[in-house]
Amino acid sequence: MNLAINNTSLFFATALVGIALLIVYKEKLGLGKDILISVFRAVIQLFAVGYLLGYVFELNNVIVTLALVLVIIFNASFNAGKRSKGISNAFKISFIAIFTATGLTLLVLILSGSVLFIPSQVIPITGMIASNSMIAIGIAYRNLNAKFTDQRQQVLEKLALGADLKQASVSIVRDSIRAGMSPTIDSAKTIGIVSLPGMMSGLMFAGVDPTRAIKYQIMVTFMLLSTTSIASVIASYMAYKEFYNDRKQLKN
Repeated sequence: MNLAINNTSLFFATALVGIALLIVYKEKLGLGKDILISVFRAVIQLFAVGYLLGYVFELNNVIVTLALVLVIIFNASFNAGKRSKGISNAFKISFIAIFTATGLTLLVLILSGSVLFIPSQVIPITGMIASNSMIAIGIAYRNLNAKFTDQRQQVLEKLALGADLKQASVSIVRDSIRAGMSPTIDSAKTIGIVSLPGMMSGLMFAGVDPTRAIKYQIMVTFMLLSTTSIASVIASYMAYKEFYNDRKQLKN
C-alpha cells in the first residue's frame, strides 16, 4: 500500500492543532500564542533542515559532517544552559557534558560497525544523542536548584561539621543524576508495550525486515541510556560546585 502526504492531507492535519487551541481557549490556559509560534517554527525549521540535510547527505564531506555535528551539540548545550535558571557557567558545563556523551557514544558505535561515518547516519544519531542529553541535563539542573533551596539548612550543617563540598552535596548530586536519567529509563521499561519506538516503526514502515528494525531500535535504546547517564553525571558533578563561592560557602 502506497501512502502519500499531499498539501490537502497536511491542511486537514492542522485540525489537530485546532483541537489543541480550542482546549487551551476553553480552559483559559494562556498557551495559544506559544502553540501558534511552535507550529510555525516547526514547519519552517523542518523545511530548512530537510533541504540542508539533503544537500549535506549528497555532498558526503567529512568536514561538513563534523561541522554540523558541532552545531547540533552547540545548540543542545545552549538550550540546556538556558534551563539552568541562573547556574553559573551552565553553557560551558552543558557543552562539556553533551560533547563527551556524544563523542564517546559515536566512537563506540562507529568502531563497532553499528554506524558508518557518513552524514546520513552520523547526523541523525548525533541529533538523538544530543537532544536526549539536553533533556536529561535540563532536568538535572532543575533538580539541583530545587534541592539546594529545599535542603539549604542541611547543607550548611554538614559544612559546619567539617564536610567538604562534595560530602555536603553528594546526596543532592546523586538525586539530580537519578532525575536526569529517569525519563530514559522509564521509556526503556515501556518500549514496545506502551510506546512504539519511532526508529523501529519508521524502518518497518519503509519496508525493512522487522528483525533488523528491532536490532536498530535495541541499539538506539542502549545508546540513549548510556548518553543520558554520562551527560547527567558530568553536568551534575560540575554544576553543584557553582552553588558555592570561592570561600566554599553556599551562595545566597
